Amino acid sequence: MTTHDHAHEAAVGAAPVPPASPASAEAPAAPVTSAATPSAPAAPAAPAAPAAPVTDWADFGFDTRQVHAGEYPDRNSGLRVPPIALSAGYVFDSFDDQIDRFAGRALWHGGGLTRGDGTDPVNELAGEPAPIYSRQGNPTNAVAEERLASLEGGTAAVAVSSGQAAISSALFALAQQGDHIVSTASIYGGTRILFGRSFKRFGIDFDYVWDADDDAEWDRVIRPNTKAIYTETIPNPRNDVTDLRRIAAVAARYNLPLVVDNTVGTPALIRPIEHGASIVVHSTTKFLTGHGAAVGGAIVDGGTFDWDAAERAGRSYPLVTAAPRPGVPSLLDRFGPLAYARAVREAVVNDIGPSLSPFNGFLLHQGMETLSLRMERHVDTSLRIAAWLEEQPEVEVVDYAGLPSNPLHEIALRDYAGRTGSVFGVTVRGGIDGARAFVDGLRVFSRMTGIGDTRSMVIHPLSSTHASFTPEVSARLGITPGLLRLSVGLESADDLIRDLRAALDRV
Repeated sequence: MTTHDHAHEAAVGAAPVPPASPASAEAPAAPVTSAATPSAPAAPAAPAAPAAPVTDWADFGFDTRQVHAGEYPDRNSGLRVPPIALSAGYVFDSFDDQIDRFAGRALWHGGGLTRGDGTDPVNELAGEPAPIYSRQGNPTNAVAEERLASLEGGTAAVAVSSGQAAISSALFALAQQGDHIVSTASIYGGTRILFGRSFKRFGIDFDYVWDADDDAEWDRVIRPNTKAIYTETIPNPRNDVTDLRRIAAVAARYNLPLVVDNTVGTPALIRPIEHGASIVVHSTTKFLTGHGAAVGGAIVDGGTFDWDAAERAGRSYPLVTAAPRPGVPSLLDRFGPLAYARAVREAVVNDIGPSLSPFNGFLLHQGMETLSLRMERHVDTSLRIAAWLEEQPEVEVVDYAGLPSNPLHEIALRDYAGRTGSVFGVTVRGGIDGARAFVDGLRVFSRMTGIGDTRSMVIHPLSSTHASFTPEVSARLGITPGLLRLSVGLESADDLIRDLRAALDRV
């Protein structure tokens, strides 16, 4: 039917026209109308495309990066929180994808894959190795790794199963049988045991420097086969803060990487790489995770150590600088400032197997989201408690560098603004009997090993973490019968002081 036919049909079927009004009837007034013909309404403008979310957090502040760095969009259901990847292995896209992953050419970017060509370091810096097996890497753990590397100012991080695994993996990537490492004397007791027992069995020797300000002492202990210097930012248990700049200068003079344990300091208080460290290790069990619910560790590559200069100075680091086989470039040639982290992941963690559970990795990146807020509370309460304890007659010494009376207070002010964490020593009168009475009188502080929890804790180092030390070494380290280690949590400062006062009443 044509348009004309439709029009005709409509006319035929129309209602009858009413008769005209009589001529005498007054016509109704016509409504006022515009003389202009009304125009059709304009079509609405197309909405602007939504802004793309941020993916590179490098230029954002610490508090923002601790929440967002490392996160990636979930492409399945839009999960806002990066999920737990509970999978031992990963499906290869193709035969060639399998080849690329094992060759290190496939890189993982927040859930997507790209390919490096295996020869250009710039291409290789664009992401983490695509996962092959969770012993080597896991997407959940990769969020925590990237976040921690961002907070510490490093190029990459490798998550492992514990703090001891982090220390071991970090140093095994630098030293082998017949090599030697130098450490400052005041470090965590468990670390000294690790060095003196397990590393000794593997043929790696250690010497300790007691006075880090004494150049002659460093000169006496550093050897041609020395491969690293090791220290802690805030030594556990006595809060005797380290002059990192001083030790970094020694390490630079000898072309040695400086490995720093920043467990007690955390990047919220100090970032060792900014003070000259090459490598940072953590027991993430402590402040980074923050709730005492998950054991873990991490190694952060500062990306600043000059491996070529060390080689020219006669210090060999074959896992980083040597070609793994003829025709294959070294990790240093391929990955540049990421080379050490790749060596740790591929040649130590992958081989020995101290992999982090992805569930613990999830708790780690969740914990880091509130790190600066928790550390502010930890330190505020610790400063108040340390100052209060110093005034109590039952207390002989408070080892907290943030106190003006402490001999290391100048370093504390320079590097920490006087805020030297929340793990410190207090010596009560009466020796071990006084310590026993004090510990048994506490009701809010938990009697347990561990630090960096939301809960406050106390332990007697001489009979626990340092029990295997000789009396001479313990005395030289200041581990006396009356010394107690406090780890101050997030409870009310008033409640903690009341608990301490009641315990001191029993001394």
